Amino acid sequence: MSRIAYVNGRYVPHAEAGIHIEDRGYQFADGVYEVCEIARGNIMDMTRHLDRLGRSLTELKILWPMDRKALIAVIKEVVRRNRVRNGLVYLQVTRGVARRDHVFPSADTPASIVITAKRTDPQASAARAAKGIKVITVPENRWERVDIKSIGLLPNVLARQAAKEQGAQEAWFVDPDGTVKEGAATNAWIVTKDGVLVTRPAESGILRGITRTTIFDVAKKLGLKVEERGFSVDEARKAKEVFMTAATTVVMPIVAIDGESVANGHPGATTLSLREAFFDIAEKTPSC
Repeated sequence: MSRIAYVNGRYVPHAEAGIHIEDRGYQFADGVYEVCEIARGNIMDMTRHLDRLGRSLTELKILWPMDRKALIAVIKEVVRRNRVRNGLVYLQVTRGVARRDHVFPSADTPASIVITAKRTDPQASAARAAKGIKVITVPENRWERVDIKSIGLLPNVLARQAAKEQGAQEAWFVDPDGTVKEGAATNAWIVTKDGVLVTRPAESGILRGITRTTIFDVAKKLGLKVEERGFSVDEARKAKEVFMTAATTVVMPIVAIDGESVANGHPGATTLSLREAFFDIAEKTPSC
């Protein structure tokens, strides 16, 4: 069965989907996006994802492309048409199509919207989690407004490519003082020797990840303490456990940083317990 995409009011074959060459997302990366996990026929944490979408749109002064209830209906329809029970749904909104000019187009220019869905293999993800993944560190070189989920991701692309070239799966952006910010597409966490979960505060400097937010709920359910504070690369190397969170990976153990083994080189019990409990705690919206 061929994939189906939603593009500006139409459901079209994925292979034929396209936008105008003067869409501002293409010209200026003038847009935002969201990615939701689909697990066992449910769209995970959709309320929080759409809340964050609304915040990103507000920060960039882009209007919603449609009513929120209508958007939910379209998201579900895209998932249904693609018959995805386990996978990802991607949503992108830009400022629309207009003559190329740095200033905003006229207020009546409609926003552009694209929604796609694809299947992923939960068994492959589980196998990666059982083994753990590797990260590298790179200097922070992004714009300051990383709290907005913008489609302007070139530094993230270059960081991920550097990770791949070094045999790793993720890259951590690091401040000049050695403090970890976040991954190219994930939030960073450590577990201290005392079993405390630590992640950088999301008031500024990082994206407030939706999976990150839900992990606070999971930790509470499991009786685990969470501290929002910065931590250094050196502290991460000495931590009891290290992991990352994102809709695309849920909770993923990290077993090496810059080629140096961490957490004894194996996924830790706390990390795996968070991963196991996540589905039961996260909000689940049936896709049909």
